[in-house]
Amino acid sequence: MILVTGATGNIGSALLKELRASGAGPLRGLTRDAARAGFPAGVEAVEGDFARVATLKPALDGVRALFLPSRLGPDADILDLARQAGVEHVVLVSSITVQTHPHLGPAKENLAVERLLQGSGMAWTILRPTRFASNALWWADAIRTHEPVRLPYADVGLPAVHPADIAAVARVALTEPGHHGRTYALTGPERVTARQQVEAIAAALGREVPFAEIGRAEAQRDMAAFLGEEAASAVLDLMGGEINDELLAVRDTVERVTGRPGGSFRQWAAENADAFR
Repeated sequence: MILVTGATGNIGSALLKELRASGAGPLRGLTRDAARAGFPAGVEAVEGDFARVATLKPALDGVRALFLPSRLGPDADILDLARQAGVEHVVLVSSITVQTHPHLGPAKENLAVERLLQGSGMAWTILRPTRFASNALWWADAIRTHEPVRLPYADVGLPAVHPADIAAVARVALTEPGHHGRTYALTGPERVTARQQVEAIAAALGREVPFAEIGRAEAQRDMAAFLGEEAASAVLDLMGGEINDELLAVRDTVERVTGRPGGSFRQWAAENADAFR
């Protein structure tokens, strides 16, 4: 039995499809509302809430392998519950910032979760993706209403990763030998700037999408309103305020692990154009 948590998210939903298509099973997806989950046929929907760890116990019954995005709940308690339930292997989604920006608060938190897993007694595989291509969904409201996408660091190119590629690596790690005790840094196949991302979405929509480059101070004010000052500052550092060679590096990990090249941002935009219409 494989349990996918975060099963309705960008990675989890793609992972369930990957696992189902590969013939893996039995499969179970964790959701807060089983009636609305919409999982692939043959996937058992089990309700649970990370905010109430005790609700996860039935979902873990009989589970051999667990897919777990970090920092969705009290990770120490979740991992302890998994160990008690007899889970043998955990595939954890952490972040590339653990190695590129270890001084940032979220990176320190992800590293702490990684160490909890490594010391848990369960086998582990750690995935460290870079910025998700799906972060562009933050701009969907502006694009739908034909407002300008307002961003700083317009021409800083980062290798955004397609969430489906993270799912593909997770599927291999969960179902094939040779991945226990491994840590994989995951990126897309090329660097793409914010300006190029907006152009790719425009191409997918078949119309112009206005773009306005703004300064860091203005972006900080905008982001702090819903993220808070510290988180907004960290996001802006990763967008271009504090880039380094590690963050800029394009890695071939997706292709090496899965045998297929990673998807481009343009591909992701074409697949998700309806979200911006």
